[in-house]
Amino acid sequence: MGLDGPTGNEGVRRRGCSCTKDDFLPEESFKSWGNYVQALQQTPERFMDRVFTRSLDSTELHEIKARSQHEMKKTLSWWDLIWFGIGAVIGAGIFVLTGLQAREVSGPAVVISYVVSGISAMLSVFCYTEFAVEIPVAGAAVARSWTSYFATLCNHKPEDFRIIVHSMSEDYGHLDPIAVVVVCVICVLAVLSTKGSSRFNYIASIIHVIVILFIIIAGFSKADAKNYSDFMPFGIRGVFKSSAVLFFAYVGFDAVSTMAEETMNPARDIPIGLVGSMVITTAAYCLLAVALCLMQPFREIDVDAPFSVAFEAVGMSWAKYIVAAGALKGMTTVLLVSAVGQARYLTHIARTHMMPPWLAQVNPKTGTPINATIVMLSATAIIAFFTELDILANLLSISTLFIFMLVALALLVRRYYVSGETTTANRNKLVACIVLILASSIATAAYWGLSDNDDWIAYVITVPTWFLATLALHVAVPRARNPKLWGVPLVPWLPSASIAINIFLLGSIDGASFARFGIWTVVLLLYYFFFGLHASYDTAKNKMGDGLKKVEEGVKVSSEAQ
Repeated sequence: MGLDGPTGNEGVRRRGCSCTKDDFLPEESFKSWGNYVQALQQTPERFMDRVFTRSLDSTELHEIKARSQHEMKKTLSWWDLIWFGIGAVIGAGIFVLTGLQAREVSGPAVVISYVVSGISAMLSVFCYTEFAVEIPVAGAAVARSWTSYFATLCNHKPEDFRIIVHSMSEDYGHLDPIAVVVVCVICVLAVLSTKGSSRFNYIASIIHVIVILFIIIAGFSKADAKNYSDFMPFGIRGVFKSSAVLFFAYVGFDAVSTMAEETMNPARDIPIGLVGSMVITTAAYCLLAVALCLMQPFREIDVDAPFSVAFEAVGMSWAKYIVAAGALKGMTTVLLVSAVGQARYLTHIARTHMMPPWLAQVNPKTGTPINATIVMLSATAIIAFFTELDILANLLSISTLFIFMLVALALLVRRYYVSGETTTANRNKLVACIVLILASSIATAAYWGLSDNDDWIAYVITVPTWFLATLALHVAVPRARNPKLWGVPLVPWLPSASIAINIFLLGSIDGASFARFGIWTVVLLLYYFFFGLHASYDTAKNKMGDGLKKVEEGVKVSSEAQ
C-alpha cells in the first residue's frame, strides 16, 4: 500500500520523521494548561513517588525497550567490545593532559596518579557491568584536543586554526571550527551502523595501538634515569590532584556498557569487554607516562603536545608526526565510541519520557537511534567550538566521578533492597549504613581538599567510620537480591570503596569547576521538576495521550505481523 494509505503501519512510519507536539510531550500532564498546572501542584507527591519507586527488570527489558518502536541489531561480540573500550578511552587524556599534570602538578609521579585513577575506574567498571548484564538496554573535550595534534601534524600551533574573539572570556573566546567539522563527520559514521562503527573503530584502534607501542619502545630507548631523580616534587597532594583530573583519561569505558542491547551474549561479552579493555588501557597509560618523564625533565614537558615535543627534544623530530597521527586516530575513535554511547544513554532516558520520546526512536533500516545521535553530537559541537580544554576536562571529571559514585550507590540499593520484600527494619539499617558511608567519605574528601597541611588526625575518625559502616552493611543487612547472570564480587566492599574513592577524587578538584557543575545541575533540576518529573510519572502510571498509544499499538501490530 502507498504512503498515503491510512494504515496503522503508515502512522508508525510517518512518526519516524515527524516533529509534532506528541513526539515531544505526549503525556496527559501536557495536554492542556489546566492539566499542567494541576501536575505542578502535585509535584511533591509525584517526586516522592519517583524517589521510592523503581521499575521492574522485566519492564526495563520489554515494555520500556519497546518504546523505541524498533529493536537495535545484536551484532557485537566481546572482541568488538574490547576494541570499543580501547577506542573509547585512549585519546585526549593521555596525549594532552599528561603534559600539564606532569609539569605543574605531580611531576614524574604522574604514573601513580594514573594508577589511582585506574583503580577508581576499574571499581566503577564492575558496578557498570552488573547493570549492563542484568538489564542490557541501553566528548566535546576530545574534539577540542583534536585540533592541537592536527596543528602539530601541520607544523603549526593550535591557535593558528582557532578564531580568537578578544571581546569574549579567555575560557570561551578561542573558537574551534575544526572540532565542529570532526564532530559532524563522526555523527555520520555513528548513525549509519553500529557494526560499521565497530569495524572502523577496530581498524583505527589497531593503528593506534601500534603507535602507542612505538612511543613506549622509542621513549624507553631515549630514557635518562636522571629525569626520575626528583620523582614526587609536589608531594602526595599533587599526586591525588592529578588523579582527579586524569580521571578524564578513563572517561568513556561506560559507553561499552550502553551497547549491551546490541551485544550477542551480554552475560559473557560485557564483562570480558569492559575489564579486558580497562586492564590494557591502564597498563598503556602507565607505560606512556613513564616513557614521557624519562625522556625529558618534567619542568620542560610541553603542555599542549607533550609526546611530540619530547621526541623533538631527544633528536627524533620525525617521530612527532607519527605521534600526532596516532593521537588523531585515538581521538577520532574516542569521539566515535562516545557518540555511540551517549546516544544510547539519551535513548534509554527518552524511553522513560524523562526526555522527549522522539529521542528514543530507533531507525528501522540502520538499527541506530538517529535522533538521539544527532542531538547529542550537535550539543557536543557547540560546546567544543567555544570552550577551552582545561574547563571541559575538569567539568567532565566532576560529572563522571559523581555519576560513577551514584552507580555504585545504586548497586548497593539493588542488592540489599527489594520493594515489598525487604522489611522496614532492614531498610532502615540499609539507609543508616549508606548515610554513614557517604558522610565518612565526604568528610575525608572535604578535609583533604580544605586543609593545607598533611595532618592525619581527622582520617583516624573518618576512615574507620567508613570501614565499620561497610562491615555493618555486610553483616547486619541481609541481601535481598542476587545477580542472575554476572555480579560484582566482594559486595558491599567494592561498591563502597568505589563510592569512597570517587568522592575523595572529587575533593581534589578546584572550586571554579564545582561552581560550573553546580550551575549545570541547577539547570537540569529545573528541567526535571518542570518537565521530566511529570512526563516520567505519567508514563509510569500509564496516563498516556493518544500519540503514545498509537506507537504502542503500532509496535504490537508489527510484532504480531512478524
